[in-house]
Amino acid sequence: MTKEAILAKVNAGEMLPLMEEFYTIQGEGFYKGTAAYFIRIGGCDVGCHWCDVKESWNAETHPPTAVATIVENAAKYSDTIVITGGEPLTWDMTFITSELKKRGLKTHIETSGAYELTGEWDWICLSPKKMKLPTAKVYEKANELKCIVYNKNDFEFAEAQAEKVGKDCILYLQPEWSKRDKMIPEIVEYVMKNPKWKVSLQTHKYLNIP
Repeated sequence: MTKEAILAKVNAGEMLPLMEEFYTIQGEGFYKGTAAYFIRIGGCDVGCHWCDVKESWNAETHPPTAVATIVENAAKYSDTIVITGGEPLTWDMTFITSELKKRGLKTHIETSGAYELTGEWDWICLSPKKMKLPTAKVYEKANELKCIVYNKNDFEFAEAQAEKVGKDCILYLQPEWSKRDKMIPEIVEYVMKNPKWKVSLQTHKYLNIP
């Protein structure tokens, strides 16, 4: 296949820059503890300095892979599929979610919301970042809001983000992993004073699984 043909398929969402795919336990948010198949898509320009998957940022280092192949692999393992990144909404998610739905699979996404929402989703985890704020539609559709707490200033940012999501959106505060020892006590105190929030932890790291 020529480079032009591959590019056309990527632009149409029929191929995606696949970084990795794996079957594991969801470690964060509402579905923590649930078995799920993760599809990590390369490409992200949001630029979080504390990102723990910076190798996902450059989409060119991850081979364009046919969605048909990705879906076939996913269907072997779980009925819950989590698409993450990188920033998956960099790409058109319409085709892959349509194909997953044809298999009767549940589609979840973890996104900063920095790009327009595409695709058909059963669950949207919105994790907004200060550097590139979410679009209005993602705020409206989010099922859970997960705000990462790196320092005390992030509580103010989290409150501003909470004002933009729907009334049924579940609100989570999650310590940035490298700051967890310092920030967990701060988060616990904050949630106890502001019980609309819940605590989220990266439990998969405590369990030493992907």
